[in-house]
Amino acid sequence: MLLLTGCRRSYEHRTVVCIPVYGQSLALGEEAQRITDFDSLAAFAGGRIVTENLDHSFGCFDESSVKQWTKKLVGYHKRSFELSVYAMAETLATFLGEDTLVCVFPGGRGATAISSLGRGSDPYQRLLDDIGDALNEARSRGWDFVVPAVCWMQGESDIADYEGTCYEQRLSQFCEDINRDVLALTGQQDSVRIICYQSTSITKGTRFRATEANSAEAQVPMSQLRLLQNHPLFWVSGPTYPYDCVGEVVHIDAHGQRCMGRLAALSALDIIHHDKERRRGLLPVSVSRLDGDSCTLAVAMNVPCLPLQIDTLVVRAAPHFGFSVITPDGRDVVSDVRLSSDTVYVSCLEPVSNGSHIHYGLLGEPMKSGRRNGPRGNLRDSQGDGLPAVFEEQGQPSHNWCLLFDLPIP
Repeated sequence: MLLLTGCRRSYEHRTVVCIPVYGQSLALGEEAQRITDFDSLAAFAGGRIVTENLDHSFGCFDESSVKQWTKKLVGYHKRSFELSVYAMAETLATFLGEDTLVCVFPGGRGATAISSLGRGSDPYQRLLDDIGDALNEARSRGWDFVVPAVCWMQGESDIADYEGTCYEQRLSQFCEDINRDVLALTGQQDSVRIICYQSTSITKGTRFRATEANSAEAQVPMSQLRLLQNHPLFWVSGPTYPYDCVGEVVHIDAHGQRCMGRLAALSALDIIHHDKERRRGLLPVSVSRLDGDSCTLAVAMNVPCLPLQIDTLVVRAAPHFGFSVITPDGRDVVSDVRLSSDTVYVSCLEPVSNGSHIHYGLLGEPMKSGRRNGPRGNLRDSQGDGLPAVFEEQGQPSHNWCLLFDLPIP
């Protein structure tokens, strides 16, 4: 009895905050050469950043749970990439109390459409199993456990492969399903929020044309934007275009992953503290024709942190800073773009005709992504100017960059 008693471990009371990232290759960090040192991550904030096993065996993800266990056993890290949730966890651990552990891990499958990632799929069940493992380990130690959010990073396959699925409906259904299943597991009262990025690799679609008024390739980023506009459980991280991509193709590099993680942390902190409005990001609220000027459009914006800025240093200057007005016969008629408070004024070469669309960021070289030659724009807010240095990555502050959009002109 004395021997058994002596072998028992006692733990101080803790709360485990679990925020996984789920999706396809960007969620798994594919091609993002790891710059996070796992020993440093394990020691960060007194060891308060942990994996789904509440240990420090980072970077061992595999679709097969047996292979993942083996990787952890032998410390195999040859296919461990930079994940956005590493920087997110570092930021959360910095600002949350010393009695809080931050549990992060990836889930999903590369090169997979949203239709194969929902409830009933193997990756979805694996996500639930990993959350369950973390929950059971926390309970075995007498700790509280909560899942305030899941970070969503998926959409590239649905853009490039023209899946034709109702992306917005499927992503909304994922939110409903993950809430039902996680709340049944944890018994928590608060809903699980979706911290949603925006996939911007529209030129991967081989049929993409910048002068197409109603872009098929924009349907995925527009679905993500609409959910951020209207769905109460969707919070923003940001679009991917302000970052470099490996080979300028799809996958954002390690510094881009860390920038995304810092932005996700801002939403996560507000979700955890329950004291802030929902972060929707820099996005359009309405488009209208200017009174007395049939050649000018006024785009009212939701601006998290004024003033609006045109930034051509971080993101290479795009034609008209990313704005275009496409007529029904496929012409871009923009002549000038100017800012005033929370509104963007877009002037055109001719009166704007019925059936035209206003675009932001729907341009770029074929098969290119990222801040130099991919789909992009130069509009951002000034959020990063007022944040501490911990929210910067390689000198890039955590501004909100405008989400891509394609809107009909009323």
